Amino acid sequence: MAYTRAVNNRLGHGTNRMHFDAKDLRDFYRTPLGHLVRRQLTSRIRARWQNVDGLTTVGVGFASPYLGTFRSEASRIGCFMPARQGVLVWPVGASCRSALVEEHNWPLPDNSVDRLLAVHCIEQAERVGPLLREAWRVLAPDGRLLLIVPNRRGLWSRIDTTPFGQGLPFSRSQIDRQLTDGLFTPIDWGEALYFPPFDKRLLLRIAPTLEKSLTRVSSGVAGVIIVEARKEVMAPIGGGLRAETQRVLRPSANVSRSPRDGT
Repeated sequence: MAYTRAVNNRLGHGTNRMHFDAKDLRDFYRTPLGHLVRRQLTSRIRARWQNVDGLTTVGVGFASPYLGTFRSEASRIGCFMPARQGVLVWPVGASCRSALVEEHNWPLPDNSVDRLLAVHCIEQAERVGPLLREAWRVLAPDGRLLLIVPNRRGLWSRIDTTPFGQGLPFSRSQIDRQLTDGLFTPIDWGEALYFPPFDKRLLLRIAPTLEKSLTRVSSGVAGVIIVEARKEVMAPIGGGLRAETQRVLRPSANVSRSPRDGT
């Protein structure tokens, strides 16, 4: 894909990008700003997936702050964290459901996932195309992919003190192109995080009001773009949607547990 090649060239094939590792991400979500982000995005996720009862639900990237809301409903739930980012045990104090994986090779059979949530994911990917091809492979024919991606036009992508200021932000048209190339069809678009990414008491206090009022305006400058997509079921040409053969590094059950690990 031309756009993917351009992205790789722009970023030096992923070797020089700034990115948060798993502990940085966990620590962000422990801050007051992180708590606010978690509440706002969880409400947007829930608005789209109101009920996952009996469904296999998987998060990829660093989705653990948002998966907890589904634990009592989903028949199976898992959290895949890419090798470049590292992994933390999740959930804390229960059977571990997180694993360290190659971003383009997940330990799941074909057509096995009903709901796939990608957060802090494609903007950090070394290659977006193979990652989305792997998402296509594991999703069931009627499965849904939900992407939360930093908005290229938004303030959050310009300030690198939060996870949404790391990696490569996207415009709506760029996300649409990536999804279309990966045999996905976007079915619902949204935005979130209109308030500024500053951990100041006054701003945090008025942020929910700002979010509620600015959502109605939808000016295109929100911090993140949210898109839900369905899998297009069609025969790939030349086996182009087969996952590359690479081993999964290790499950997070082998990582030493700590009361402070996880989110």
